[in-house]
Amino acid sequence: MNELSNLRPPKGATRPRKRKGRGIGSRLGKTAGRGHKGAGQRTGSKRPAWFEGGQMPIARRLPKVGFTNIFAKRWAIVNVGDLDRFEAGARVDEAALKAAGLIKGRYDLVKILGDGELEIALTVVANKFSKGAASKISAAGGSTEVVGG
Repeated sequence: MNELSNLRPPKGATRPRKRKGRGIGSRLGKTAGRGHKGAGQRTGSKRPAWFEGGQMPIARRLPKVGFTNIFAKRWAIVNVGDLDRFEAGARVDEAALKAAGLIKGRYDLVKILGDGELEIALTVVANKFSKGAASKISAAGGSTEVVGG
């Protein structure tokens, strides 16, 4: 019965350690599996895992790709269906969206998209509106205000 006091690894899970440099009959004698001469045979020899034997490394053979626009604007996306949590007649701007938890993190601009349904009249202030979002907000009796950006 296996208990904490007598646990053993399963049969075949452990192997005896390799005893290098113990005579030619051991198959790992003389050069101890390191081959003849050269840097790899010397003590303290290490090469990085990506070393390719002097061949031009793959990181240098492949072309550089991509580009990051450091002037790109980050848009916060909010759907019309998420605006139902506000009270009827409320003015919903970026500060109100952050307070409600609909915008998290740092964004430069806000865009309202038309996914979902809106049952209450709201005044929504954002940098951009999709056509569907603007029509759903006005259909519910609300209005949209576009601010600069």
